[in-house]
Amino acid sequence: MFSIINVSKAYGPKKLFEDVNVAFSPGRRYGLTGPNGAGKTTFMKILAGDESPDTGSIIKPKKLGILRQDHFRFEESRVLDVVMRGNAALWAAMEEKQKLLDKADLTEDDGNRLGELEGVIAEEDGYVAESDAAALLQGLGVEQEFHEGPLKNLQGGLKLRVLLAQALFGKPQGLLLDEPTNHLDLDSIRWLETFLHEYEGVLITISHDRHFLNAICTHIADIDYETIIAYPGGYDDMVRQKAQVRSRVESENSEKQKKIAQLQDFIARFHAGTRASQVQSRAKQIEKLKMEDLKRSNIARPFIKFEQKVPSGKQTLMIEGISKSYEGELIVPTFNALVTKGEKICVIGKNGVGKSTLVKMIAGALPPDTGEVKWGHQASVGYMPQDHHGLIRKGSTAFNWLRDLDVKMSNEEISGLLGRMLFSGEERMKPTDTLSGGETVRVLMCQLMLRKDNVLILDEPTNHLDLESIASLAEGLQRYEGTVIVVTHDQELINEVATRIWAPRKGKEVLDFTGNFEEFLEKHADVAAHHR
Repeated sequence: MFSIINVSKAYGPKKLFEDVNVAFSPGRRYGLTGPNGAGKTTFMKILAGDESPDTGSIIKPKKLGILRQDHFRFEESRVLDVVMRGNAALWAAMEEKQKLLDKADLTEDDGNRLGELEGVIAEEDGYVAESDAAALLQGLGVEQEFHEGPLKNLQGGLKLRVLLAQALFGKPQGLLLDEPTNHLDLDSIRWLETFLHEYEGVLITISHDRHFLNAICTHIADIDYETIIAYPGGYDDMVRQKAQVRSRVESENSEKQKKIAQLQDFIARFHAGTRASQVQSRAKQIEKLKMEDLKRSNIARPFIKFEQKVPSGKQTLMIEGISKSYEGELIVPTFNALVTKGEKICVIGKNGVGKSTLVKMIAGALPPDTGEVKWGHQASVGYMPQDHHGLIRKGSTAFNWLRDLDVKMSNEEISGLLGRMLFSGEERMKPTDTLSGGETVRVLMCQLMLRKDNVLILDEPTNHLDLESIASLAEGLQRYEGTVIVVTHDQELINEVATRIWAPRKGKEVLDFTGNFEEFLEKHADVAAHHR
């Protein structure tokens, strides 16, 4: 159990939370929510012991599993060993045991100590540790061929999966997972959901994946109004309850204001007359009618609206036999497709099956080995790649960078566009060198809204966005009258947007299905087993 007692944290004048008292109970799975900058990661660091609160104290489980982003510490370590380090007591006992066994001559004390260590190893399930670690790795999509090699042999996304396996290893009493679904494909997310449903300790997770939070959470701990409020249910349940509570309080306050106005009117009319006792009674009633304090919420939702300068022709895109290989390995087998105006295509599938390669070829960012991409009449393409490095010029500001893209737009129009994407006041002049990941994506969204193309190609656009921004993006894509091709692992976005699914598969042709995500899963039962 985690008990948070009178905890406060601020950075300079900005209060993140103040005098927070909340408990997280075993057997419950909590999603920690709040907009970017609300203090989610800071609160998680306080729970992990990596950062101290300004005031207050934390009581936490002794055995914690923590997802850390520090793979550089383990680059030379065997992958299985990296996972087993997640159980600190077991790993320390195994290391000490090995050192003793490496000694030329063992003393009697050494022998006694070996016996103690064997007891610790047995208690911590050390004799099945390697097989348990291997099972975690395979569930998360790290194949057996990598288990015995050093961590440095893996690509970045797989390294982070190894660190997630480390956090899950050894039956921790408490789990702290900050963005565990980052770099996971849909198969691995489903496996993780199943694992967490069976987990018996207390879980606290931060995630920008609404489907994941709805699927696994028994409670949502929401950071807002400078405090943390726990709501039962998943993310969508929390949003409904929060709106209901605020609406109720606002309604009650409104009724109280009317009643107070009536009482004050009576007092003003009769304060100097013969009805002194009634005036006094009404004054006491006013004292009792205290308004419930409604602090300003820090939740702000961007408004994403994609428009077209001109629509494309009905036949928007013809893909004729494109394919791509790397170093002799076929990544995208021969692919043919006709895309018509207004289709919303979601490209889904495991990591490494060629999703980004496919859309890069379509967007013209990568030449195909064979075949041709033909755009139809008046097609105009807006493309946002997965890697944003270098897309926004350094040495400028968010405002000036957008201003340079379209000199015909007035300063008020640029300011309005940035305001819709939550850059208010001075934030519009934020240097481009200092933009965070989420801010970079929001500025790039401004660029796409500015261009008004009739085709949008987006590769993992939800990376770095908070839940409110992702929901706004889904609504913007739904309302958009142009054509969309989007690579994503976000199931809520797929559910809400897709009218057609492309599912690349390693060594097999791309599945091309016309229909929504649920229909796709029903039709392709073999894929459904992995994606539900």
